[in-house]
Amino acid sequence: MVWVAFRRLPRLYDAVLADHLRRHRQMAFLAGPRQVGKTTTSRRLASPDAYLSWDDQDHRRLILRGPTQVASATGLARLSAKPPTVVFDEIHKHARWKAFLKGFFDGYADRSRVIVTGSSRLDVYRRGGDSLMGRYFLYRMHPLSVAELLRHDVPAREIRKPLPLSDKEFSALWEHGGYPEPFVKRDRRFSLRWRELRREQLLREDLRDLTRVQELGQIAVLEAILSERSSAQLVYSSLAGEVNVSTDTIRRWIETLCSLHHGFLVRPWFKNVAKSLRKEPKWYATDWSGIHDPGHRAETFVACHLLKAVQGWQDLGLGTYELRYLRDKEKREVDFIVIRNRRPWFLLEVKRSETSLSRSLGHFQRQVGAPHAFQAVIEAEFIAADCFTRHEPCVVPARTLLSQLL
Repeated sequence: MVWVAFRRLPRLYDAVLADHLRRHRQMAFLAGPRQVGKTTTSRRLASPDAYLSWDDQDHRRLILRGPTQVASATGLARLSAKPPTVVFDEIHKHARWKAFLKGFFDGYADRSRVIVTGSSRLDVYRRGGDSLMGRYFLYRMHPLSVAELLRHDVPAREIRKPLPLSDKEFSALWEHGGYPEPFVKRDRRFSLRWRELRREQLLREDLRDLTRVQELGQIAVLEAILSERSSAQLVYSSLAGEVNVSTDTIRRWIETLCSLHHGFLVRPWFKNVAKSLRKEPKWYATDWSGIHDPGHRAETFVACHLLKAVQGWQDLGLGTYELRYLRDKEKREVDFIVIRNRRPWFLLEVKRSETSLSRSLGHFQRQVGAPHAFQAVIEAEFIAADCFTRHEPCVVPARTLLSQLL
């Protein structure tokens, strides 16, 4: 019964990709971490006999025969009322995947629609071959969020009306994370084993198969260190000393972990900020459920929601967005600032239960000129009021604010 529930869990990305297939001829590239639901979503949208996975030996043989054979096998030679949707899952593992997709698209774009999925960032694999520029739109799939548990439609604008999420659903999201299977199963022992297996797959399979990294033992040490420091500023020279490698190597390995969606970096925003920090990024894990410290978990929980929102809004063509943070040399800090079309939009400080307003919010809001400044409190009860009607620094329930995003 749990597996059936997992398979039927509605996702925002079902609607996003369906909308893309109706409106655009370009291929839809769906990138995201392992087990986030890419295969489930793409298979829902695939036409009969038109789902091909590189990890399936029979499908791989067919793909290697070339675009013409694939088109014949997936029914493109038959008359149909609407273009069939062909899915290529994990095809970036094919050495000449870009040339294959270019040939397939150029030959059959007028009679098919194409979804391409990858468990690592598809733009990592820019290694020769023909350019796909103009032939695809990228969509980045993220774990479940407060807003996605409430709505599954394609938004027409960034901020929407706040809606309440039940205590049961919010607690499950907080405890088990946003990856669909542990979220649906809601079993602590299962979630722990699932996280450990996912970590082993990252270190033993993804890094080995998809990169040229050889020092897997040292990267495992780095990953263990980073797993304890989600929401912390990274000092590359210090990490290099702990792992016993060069600073440049640490930078490269962290970028590799980011490219495989194991975590992400948030960099400081320094325009119009007096005595600001300019170099040190902050590291966040993409799965907050394994973070033991409640304060670090709270900040990571919100960071993942914000990254999903800014990347999703950009993928939907609503504008250009960045996620940054603020800190100056006097150690005043605001956890996040969202930049919209190159201008500061809103500041966000995260607290687990503290409701005394941080003075740093007003200080930095005056400097950068952002219209909004919030202190989001994880344990605060939902309030049915639009956070974005307030322009002075304001304490808001995290449940309310996050329900208005993506």
